[in-house]
Amino acid sequence: MSLPLLPTISTFFIALSAIFVAIGWAQIKQRKIEQHKKTMLLAGVFALTFFIIYVSRTLFIGNTAFGGPDDIKVYYTIFLIFHICLATTGAVFGLVSIISGLKTNLKLHRKIGPYTSVIWFFTAITGIAVYLLLYVFYKGGPTTSVFKAILGGE
Repeated sequence: MSLPLLPTISTFFIALSAIFVAIGWAQIKQRKIEQHKKTMLLAGVFALTFFIIYVSRTLFIGNTAFGGPDDIKVYYTIFLIFHICLATTGAVFGLVSIISGLKTNLKLHRKIGPYTSVIWFFTAITGIAVYLLLYVFYKGGPTTSVFKAILGGE
């Protein structure tokens, strides 16, 4: 099986970001504040690296349409839209969490941090599932514009 390079690399980075969020969560529970700060910033760097690879690939190459059976395509599309909504929400919460932590607005940081982490874990899990559905379980469809890849069409 030959896996596509850029999607594989970007998925690796999103998985790394989730792992580092989990490590950072454990660190803050242990009151290891400086380690937590460094770990969460690294998680943010991994998420940003994913995003840069993903956007670059989307702009310059396009997106891969679902290549699996037509009878499950609607379920894949609903799942993908759910993932995109989670990722967008997670990115906004992530930025606010990082900025509030760096500016020591700890009231806000402590309030949204746990929600941010949970959203990010689900974002990573659903992102990995999208990758598996597009490239591992089924052969990817044609590479096309992002809108055609999500909504179908020629």
